[in-house]
Formats: sequence, structure tokens, C-alpha cells
Amino acid sequence: MTASAFPAVSVAVVPSAAVPAPGLLPPLAQDGDGWQLLVIGGLLVLLLVGLVAFAVLARYLGLWVQCKLTGTRIGLWDLVMMSVRKVNPTVITRSLIMATQAGLLRDYSLTRKQLEAHYLANGNVPNVIKSLIAAQRANLSMDWNIAAAIDLAGRDVLDAVRTSVYPKVIDCPDPKKKAGTLDAVAADGIQLKARARVTVRTNIAQLIGGATEETIIARVGQGIVQAIGSSASYENVLENPDGISRIVLNQGLEANTAYEIVSIDIADIDVGENIGARLAADQAEADMRVAQAKAEERRAEASAVEQEHVASVQENRAKVVLAEAEVPKAISEAFRAGRLGLMDYYELKNVQADTKMRSAIAGEGAKPNAIMQP
Repeated sequence: MTASAFPAVSVAVVPSAAVPAPGLLPPLAQDGDGWQLLVIGGLLVLLLVGLVAFAVLARYLGLWVQCKLTGTRIGLWDLVMMSVRKVNPTVITRSLIMATQAGLLRDYSLTRKQLEAHYLANGNVPNVIKSLIAAQRANLSMDWNIAAAIDLAGRDVLDAVRTSVYPKVIDCPDPKKKAGTLDAVAADGIQLKARARVTVRTNIAQLIGGATEETIIARVGQGIVQAIGSSASYENVLENPDGISRIVLNQGLEANTAYEIVSIDIADIDVGENIGARLAADQAEADMRVAQAKAEERRAEASAVEQEHVASVQENRAKVVLAEAEVPKAISEAFRAGRLGLMDYYELKNVQADTKMRSAIAGEGAKPNAIMQP
């Protein structure tokens, strides 16, 4: 096929600045201002990206520079992702910088993820790092897992390390809960009132699951009361109060607790009441009341027996009266039958009068019953 087979076509060269035909561009650029809108949109996007980058740099640049200067391996992107994971990058970064400067990353193989995990578990990351640094300087055996567990259990791990290095003193009894003394009674009945001061240091090995200060105070109080109670006399306790401390220390009161007892000192001891004498008086009064009750019981029984006898006497008197009522009848029958004469009757009356007179002279005061006339 030759070139003559095609019709001749004239081609006109259009300059690049000329606007193309309306059908060859998108709808946005069909008018003269389309390219200007695209340029403005691009500039807005670039400005937005620049603002975001500036905000990121303004927030994280200082932390990133600190990481670079201290040799802590935390990148700028890691700081941004911490915020995405709801982790405070300032807390983690500064804690990791402390750990790096103290050599904890080398000694304990500590990582950034461990700190982030502890932070997300509501742990106090800076406090744990400070406690590890203090334990490392004091040559105490404690690693990250133990410190994190103590912190998550709600205890101040830094204070525990400080107490292990510098023992603290506990008052017994606790003045915040019980304003008073430990009251105990010696074998002779004299009451003693004592106050003690217990010096303890933290036992980190038993800090997890170990009893707290309240258990130490309770056990020491029980030991002091027991030691005073086993003393033969209160004078022995006053003369040698350190004997109580030795007895209490030998009882192993720190078992299963978070503390180790260094010493127990009797700060104050006073003489109270004579409990033995008061108890003896109370017992004597109780015995007297029992004796009175028993005597009253015997008196009531005797009164009842007396009343029974009185009733028996009245019954016998009634029988006598009945019997005496038969005498006049018998005398009348004797007169009728001629078995009793007038002189015999008068002789009987004389005998009765004589008996009455003799009774009056003897002072018996008993009035004989008169014989009824026929």
C-alpha cells in the first residue's frame, strides 16, 4: 500500500500553553481555572502534612534527641506508636534512659516492651526502675519480675528497698490505731503497762505474700504480754526489762512476714493496778454471797420445819380439847351411876387447884385447861 492511497491531512502544531478541546479533559479542568484548583489542593495537602510533621516533631523531637544522646534505642516512629498504644512516651523514655545510664539493660536484660507492658498494667514504671537502681547499688538480690510483681501488688517497692537498706522503727502498739499501752499481769497479780519499739528491715525474698506491719505489731504485742505473764514477780520485769526483749526475739515472730526483726526495745513500762488483790476481793465477795444464799436456804428450811411443828402442836391441842370435852360427860355419867360422890368431886377440884398453884409458883406460865363443870 502506497502513501497515495490515503487522503492528504494537514497537521497544525498547537503550542503547549494552548487549552485543549473541551472533550479531551476531565470535567474539573474543562474551564480555565481547573489547573489552579489542583495546584491549590496540592498545596493544602502539603501544608497539612507539614503541620502534622511539625506537631510530631514538636512533641517527640525532644525525647528522641534525649534517646540519641544517651544511647537509648528508641526511634521517632517508636515514640509515635507508643501514643497510639495509649502509652505515655515521656514516662517510658525517661525510665528507659535511667535504666540505660544505670546499666540495668545489661544486668537485667530489660527491654522497652517490658516497661510498656508494666505501664499498661497500671504499674508505676519510674518507681520500679528507681527501686532496681537502689537494689543494684546496695547489692540486693532483686530482678525486674520481682520488682514489677511487688509494684502491681500495691506495695511501694522503692520504700521496701529503702527499708531493707535503712531499717525503720515501728511503735507497738500502733499510736495511730490504739492510743495506749500493752497491759499484762505478772504472776504476783500486779499489772504492768509497757510500750515497745520494733526495728525492722524489709525481707525482699518474702515481700510477695508476706505479712505486713500489722502482723508484726500484733505478734510483738502478744509476745510481750506472754513474757510479762510468765514472770514470777513484777519486780523482776522492772529490774530486767531487756529479758522480755530476748524472750520475744527468740520466738521467731518474723516468720512468713515481709520484714526481719532487728531488735525489740522496751521504751516505757509502768506499774498499774493490783489485779490479784482485786480479783481476790471479788472472789471473797462472791464466796460471801454464796454463803449467804446457802444460809438463807437453810433458814427457810428451818422455818418451814418450825411451821410444820406449830401446825402439829395445834393439831394435838385440838385433840386434847376434844378429849377434855369428854370429861364433864364422863363425870355426869359417874354421878348418875353413883360411881362418883360429891366429896370425890371436891377432892378432884382441890387437886386441880393445887396443880395450878404449883405451876404458877414454878413460873411455867402455862395455864392448865379448866375442867368443865357438869
